[in-house]
Amino acid sequence: VQLQASGGGLAQPGGSLGLSCAASGSIRSVNDMRWYRQAPGKQRELVASITWRRTTNYEDSVKGRFTISRDDAKNTVSLQMNDLKPEDTAVYYCNADILSYSGRWYLNQWGQGTLVTVSS
Repeated sequence: VQLQASGGGLAQPGGSLGLSCAASGSIRSVNDMRWYRQAPGKQRELVASITWRRTTNYEDSVKGRFTISRDDAKNTVSLQMNDLKPEDTAVYYCNADILSYSGRWYLNQWGQGTLVTVSS
């Protein structure tokens, strides 16, 4: 079981970027899915989360600008980021709780990071 993130890159302030993360392997179901970020010199922080019931939560600074969504048929989670600010610059990581067909839970499974840079 693994997570593979894609997207990111360079955006100007006020611009938009989208991130996607796909879970692969012997997956029976995916429970909560999350996006974290870590800016240079700072601790990793939770940006957004979505439960299997599609209940969402956002870190205060991204509310109204970022949208997390999921596609259970594809085992993917996405993060649409609008009105980007320089302080959104960070490495973004996806994270999920995954149940495999063997019955093993993969809790807090991490994907590799993807860099988002917001700069003019």
